[in-house]
Amino acid sequence: MKIRYKIWLEKDGKVIFGKGRDEMFRAILECKSLQAAAKELKMSYRAAWGRLKASEERLGIKLVESDGAKKGLRLTAEARELLEQYEQFEKELNDFLQKKSKALGWDKN
Repeated sequence: MKIRYKIWLEKDGKVIFGKGRDEMFRAILECKSLQAAAKELKMSYRAAWGRLKASEERLGIKLVESDGAKKGLRLTAEARELLEQYEQFEKELNDFLQKKSKALGWDKN
């Protein structure tokens, strides 16, 4: 038996950040382009742009900015902090659930 979960951040009932945006932000870091990040994630540019803009509007901050080189894109300091905090929280939650699962004897296949 295994515990399964999904976690995301909301504001006023609307998604701000979750696993999908985590993956998108990681892809932007790697590809330095929203277009390339969307392609890497097998999603349309329009869908990626819509999610990015929705998160920016709901948070009231910019999450990406031009890197000044050939239309490159990078995460803002606020976006990097959000990404880091989300991933740390997810890791701590996963660690807690693994310990709890083991304590309850649910960790056996």
